[in-house]
Amino acid sequence: MIPLDATALNDPTLPWQVTVLDEIASTSDWLKQNASTLPAGTVVFTESQTKGRGRRDNRWSAPRGKDLMFSLLLRPDAPLERWPRITTLAALAISKAIEAELPLQPRIKWPNDLYLSDRKISGLLAETVSTRECMLLVLGIGLNVNAREFAPGIVATSLLNELNSPALPELDRNSLAQRLLAVLHREFQRLDADFSSAIAEVRERSWLLGKQIRATVEGREIFGRVLDLNEEGHLILALPDGSTRTLTSAEEVRSV
Repeated sequence: MIPLDATALNDPTLPWQVTVLDEIASTSDWLKQNASTLPAGTVVFTESQTKGRGRRDNRWSAPRGKDLMFSLLLRPDAPLERWPRITTLAALAISKAIEAELPLQPRIKWPNDLYLSDRKISGLLAETVSTRECMLLVLGIGLNVNAREFAPGIVATSLLNELNSPALPELDRNSLAQRLLAVLHREFQRLDADFSSAIAEVRERSWLLGKQIRATVEGREIFGRVLDLNEEGHLILALPDGSTRTLTSAEEVRSV
């Protein structure tokens, strides 16, 4: 196992202040608990996460020292109503970073997952936190890098599995993390002025376009075919009755 190296990950040309912890309950919870004393731009990675979680408090489990589990403390320079764009830009950044490092082409599964070979490779969770001074955003990211096996019932894969190279024992997580931090910073600059072109790039990588899906929205199931993404990255569905509906969020989305 090649350990994560905080020195290597702290690039002076980027705004991130990176910390690597050996074990922690949750990188996002740690940032939320300490947000009032940390500067925006703080990033925390961990080798082991005992209470990692995704949306709807689903557990995100990963073997020690195999994958990338990290969270970023952000203070977006945009109105609060545009902050949901951060998740879209982060998904695009993860895709681009993987494409730059490896011969793989991830697909973005709205609203906050990435897939390879129809299996989950990465998940994102954005949460707001208030301090006495301001409102901040905590963005948690999990990326399956070197894990070989997954719990029964979990439809997931890893970058190493998808490369399918017996001669390659593991991927260098430091190199991939460096690339991720650089591309995340670059993509976040598109939060305001260049978001429409970012959506065009997300559309090219969409896993859902054209698929029939079942979405759970506020506890109700909605069935439809995915037509497109709108200018905010929301999902446009064709419903069975011939009408269309735009989903701004969903608790769960499955292809059918």
